[in-house]
Amino acid sequence: MGAFLRQLWPFIAPHRGRLVAGALSGLIYALGGTLLLLAVKLVLDAIFPTEGARDLVQSLGKLPALLRDPLLAAMESLRSRVDSGALPWIIASVPLAMVLRGGGAYLSLYCMTWVGTATIHDLRVRIFDHLERLSLDYFTTARTGDLQSRLMNDTQAIQQCIAQGFSTIAREPATVVGILIFLFSMQTRLTLVALVVFPLVVVPVVVYGRKVRRSWKAAQTHTAELSDLMQEAFTGIRVVKAFNLEATMTERFGATSRRITGQFMRFVRGSEIPGPVIETFGAVGVSLMLFYVLRLPDGERPSNGDFSAFVGALFMLYQPTKNLSRLWSQLEQGRAAGERLFPILATASSVVEPSQPRPLRAQGATVSFEEVGFRYGDRPVLEAFSLTMPAGSLVALVGESGSGKTTVANLLLRFYDPENGRIRIGGVDLREVASSDLHDQMAVVGQDTMLFNDTIRANIRMGRPGATDTEIEAAARAAHAEGFIREKPLGYDTVVGERGNALSGGQRQRIAIARAILRNAPILILDEATSALDAESERAVQAALETLMTGRTTLCIAHRLSTIQRADLIVAMESGRIVEQGTHAELLARGGLYARLHALQSGGH
Repeated sequence: MGAFLRQLWPFIAPHRGRLVAGALSGLIYALGGTLLLLAVKLVLDAIFPTEGARDLVQSLGKLPALLRDPLLAAMESLRSRVDSGALPWIIASVPLAMVLRGGGAYLSLYCMTWVGTATIHDLRVRIFDHLERLSLDYFTTARTGDLQSRLMNDTQAIQQCIAQGFSTIAREPATVVGILIFLFSMQTRLTLVALVVFPLVVVPVVVYGRKVRRSWKAAQTHTAELSDLMQEAFTGIRVVKAFNLEATMTERFGATSRRITGQFMRFVRGSEIPGPVIETFGAVGVSLMLFYVLRLPDGERPSNGDFSAFVGALFMLYQPTKNLSRLWSQLEQGRAAGERLFPILATASSVVEPSQPRPLRAQGATVSFEEVGFRYGDRPVLEAFSLTMPAGSLVALVGESGSGKTTVANLLLRFYDPENGRIRIGGVDLREVASSDLHDQMAVVGQDTMLFNDTIRANIRMGRPGATDTEIEAAARAAHAEGFIREKPLGYDTVVGERGNALSGGQRQRIAIARAILRNAPILILDEATSALDAESERAVQAALETLMTGRTTLCIAHRLSTIQRADLIVAMESGRIVEQGTHAELLARGGLYARLHALQSGGH
């Protein structure tokens, strides 16, 4: 538990002002509860003077002078003024104590909730930012649903732990101490007898607290599985319907949901069972105390008023004790969430940023791969890969799937670092350059175009945040996209839908090209940008690409060889190696791998 709180503290510390305010408000709440007991006792003694009043004076004499003297003075003043019209003020002390108690409870809960909400905001933003900056290899194994569950559900659990748990810590211990002082000051022996069973309360609290942590962690794991399942079912709805998989997906969904329900009910049992157990122990304690009172001689028994106040205070002790038992469950729940969250922050990126980055100027610079080697896990992908791309040239990579073409592009973008060799731009090793500086000088258009669920204008502007509407529209015209944009009822303000599903494939590609044109980067990467398009869309996109490539160093990963015939250099790859390179005419004449691929696509033999 200590490790969890130490990990959480850096996110709480910026809000410690309200944390302290919440703690002080909790003390006010506890003070109000104790004063309420005293106020009720004083009012009863003032209205119904009995021997019990003198008993209370004697019991108060056991308190420290700092508390005893003001209380005795107040009692003497109250008794002397009962006949002089002060009785209404004495009675008013009861609601005033309630106001103090209620106000302290509200302020404590409000401040702690504020701290919890602000802390979780900071934690979510920190984790999200950390995830965005992790290298691409992390996301090859991470599950999207699991990450979403951790960012939302687990952070919510920690928020409740702070808001409710810390509020309980601020209020209830002080309340318990105040009531115990009141009880011991009135009847020391009776209090000891009544509380003899209370140490046993710790056992169910600790035992069920562990069950709470295990159940909550398991429930969150299953919730992540459910999120993954929903994402797969919704994004792959065409396949689900085409293969009549509706019943199969529903069965999987129901099975996972049942597992969540089972774990949640275990969590509820672990959270709620300690409460009734505490009440049972409390009832046993009261019964022991009653048996003890029955055995006392008549002269040693407390007065009816004192005994009533004592029993009332004893029962007031149960609720804060129950709240403290729930506190342990809340802390264990937060701890379980922390065990799923904080490992994300501890994950280091495999792409290490340089401590003193060198400036990069890609405009007019040569790009070179020097004996680059790379593997995914145990599978080699590139071996001794060397390639030089002169400034302003168009270099095309061709080869069968799995030959390493996309890996070359990923390494140039520094999504990964090579295991061997180096990649240079203008003589500067990419590992010596800040990733943000590198990406500022690159533009990418891929086969699977990613558009965000926003307007066309906003999606183009992502190429260069801060661009004016005039610049955005100029980029759209250059990308041959303005025609279909103007045909939309809302034009540039048309929302493209999730992943751009409101647009056709060719339209999405031209929006992506407009985004790259707006970026105006000196290096361009085209990753099979036309492979998924029909012939008509391909012609429109190819015209836009011709505009985009002008004056830029371009690395083109080609599926359709007809689109790269005018490339300055065509590199044919096989099993992570370059097997031949040259112009279109040179490679056809050579009759090697490129010629065979070209013959397959053109229908030749």
